[in-house]
Amino acid sequence: MKKISIIGVTGSIGLQTIDVVEKNKSQFKVISIAAGENVDVLRGILSRIDVHRVCMKDETHIATLKLEYPKIEFSYGMNGLLEIAHDESDMLVTAILGSIGIRPTVAAIKQKKEIALANKETLVAAGAIVMDAAKEAGVQILPVDSEHSAIFQCLKGEDKKAIKRLMITASGGSFRDLERHELDKVTLKDALNHPNWSMGKKITIDSATMLNKGLEVIEAKWLFDLEVDQISTILHHESIVHSMVEFVDNSIIAQLGNSDMRHPIQFALTYPDRLPMDNPLDWTQLTQLNFKEMDLNRFKMLQYAYDAIKIGGTMPAVLNAANELAVNEFLQEKISFLEIEQIVENAMNHHQVIQNPDIDTILHVDEVYKNNRF
Repeated sequence: MKKISIIGVTGSIGLQTIDVVEKNKSQFKVISIAAGENVDVLRGILSRIDVHRVCMKDETHIATLKLEYPKIEFSYGMNGLLEIAHDESDMLVTAILGSIGIRPTVAAIKQKKEIALANKETLVAAGAIVMDAAKEAGVQILPVDSEHSAIFQCLKGEDKKAIKRLMITASGGSFRDLERHELDKVTLKDALNHPNWSMGKKITIDSATMLNKGLEVIEAKWLFDLEVDQISTILHHESIVHSMVEFVDNSIIAQLGNSDMRHPIQFALTYPDRLPMDNPLDWTQLTQLNFKEMDLNRFKMLQYAYDAIKIGGTMPAVLNAANELAVNEFLQEKISFLEIEQIVENAMNHHQVIQNPDIDTILHVDEVYKNNRF
């Protein structure tokens, strides 16, 4: 039985990981979990599974929770996350949002735990550090994002030298059918109405701006150790083809499936094995698959991501942090949709890049640009 721990358990990926665990109780045991501030959702999780320890964002609810669950060890903050990184589990599922996931991920790698990676910021901001640590420890980083899971599956058994390019598919988000001049009138409600996927609010907004796809490009560069020019994106409205790999002989291998995050989650948890699962793709209902070239003038945030990773150093961390600030303000309806781009562009133009940063430098840059407009 594989022992796993989950940080970010009350979010969309965390909850779906619990679903996968519950349907495969003979395969997995959850040891530790880290939640944010949603105590009601946490209580629902604790009614479904037994865990040894729980980490909260802060100490606000700790006293009450200790009374309700006297057998569970409670902690909070970064110290609590690092305790989970050092627990007795075999795998850490990093479903937490934000750069706060970097330190516990690196700590878990040094403990030689497998990593099921759903925390984009870890590789976006600190990809070189994380992948070097994984290589040194002999640890497998297993992608949970549907796109990276698809690529990982397509590359199984293939020679890296035979790769021509990766093709990361994108649904296009909530505004995929709008022209750029129509974006100045869109609302928060419009942006949160994703046509294919049920996700958290931030990632849904990132999908609408296409920054989410940009972050995936940066992740793919580190996960698969490729040049940025070997990583392309393509619009695919149906979200059936989760990504593709084109080889030097022009052969293309694609991974297909329904828009269900439980599939890549389960694959990461069970790798290299596969377990049966419900919700199969119904080919009799699949009438067409559409693909369209990505317009980087229409989706400027994707261009910013390509720019950031080519510049390197601390620039990807700035891209990510400035976007967090901007999306948070948009979710509070303080700014318009297109102002998200302006905030990110201004931050990148302002920043003096530091090459080969350590984790402390990355987190300092993250803190500055996550809390200040430029």
